[in-house]
Amino acid sequence: MSTEPTASGPTTSGGTTASSTLEAVAGAPVTGAPPVVEPEHAKRRGAGRNLPAAIAVGAGLGGLLIVAVFVVPVAFPVVAAIAMVLAMLELTRALSHAGLQLPPVPLLVGVIGMVVSTVVFGAEGLLISTAAAVCVLILWRVSESMGLSALRDVAGGVFALAWVPFLGCFLLLLFAREQGEMLVLLAVLGPVGNDIGGYIAGVLLGKHPMAPRISPKKSWEGFAGSLLLGTAAVTAVGSLALDLPWWAGVAIGVVLVLVSTGGDLAQSLLKRDLGIKDMGHLLPGHGGVLDRVDSILLAAPTTYVMLEVLLP
Repeated sequence: MSTEPTASGPTTSGGTTASSTLEAVAGAPVTGAPPVVEPEHAKRRGAGRNLPAAIAVGAGLGGLLIVAVFVVPVAFPVVAAIAMVLAMLELTRALSHAGLQLPPVPLLVGVIGMVVSTVVFGAEGLLISTAAAVCVLILWRVSESMGLSALRDVAGGVFALAWVPFLGCFLLLLFAREQGEMLVLLAVLGPVGNDIGGYIAGVLLGKHPMAPRISPKKSWEGFAGSLLLGTAAVTAVGSLALDLPWWAGVAIGVVLVLVSTGGDLAQSLLKRDLGIKDMGHLLPGHGGVLDRVDSILLAAPTTYVMLEVLLP
């Protein structure tokens, strides 16, 4: 997830208290928690994270992706499945802050089943396995208890299945196509360019907050940097490696940056509502796996659809 520091910096962040979480578990209405004032160091202009660790982890993840996609392509579905399982665990734990008790077993089995079905049967397999995972989730949860809490948990589980494995499996659909390796790279470069361009421009030029109540460190200057680098990276790969018309590369690049930025803001709003800073702590300098792949989860289906529309 990108962080784009601005000169003005963040001042407050929303969250839920332990008592409000207990109220949510009991089924009582959750009242708004008072704003939490962030420490002074968070207001200073800077990375807002361990930059050396973030660079090292980012380089390691990039290397892992390159190896899995280009060197050992048979390993790519396995890597994707592991990433989705970890992201699902993080999301399940995060939603528990809102009182949702998502059953992990049907969700994790659903992730694996959706990955395998997509690899073997393609888009039809993804649709059928998603429907099956939702049915199993409903039956599993209502067998434990009924009532409003079960309805909330089922809704949260369907949201989790739709966000992580369903969207993530579009990377596998791209990978299965002709020149699939480069298509996966295309879908990943949009969010990566969005993050890097936004970070650099935000640090150097950021003065005007983009959405101060949602993500105070995002700036319009950072968004301009995201748009520039993200579009340039996608256009370069599309034109040089995939022989796409330049206008198609530009169109895909611009849309991927917009989708990635929207995904960043949406997850920031979700984390603010849940009262957490990161979805996890597995990746130093980045937070959790879901913090790192949130934009890619949206970019993959966007790339798939745009290729179908622009180049049928």
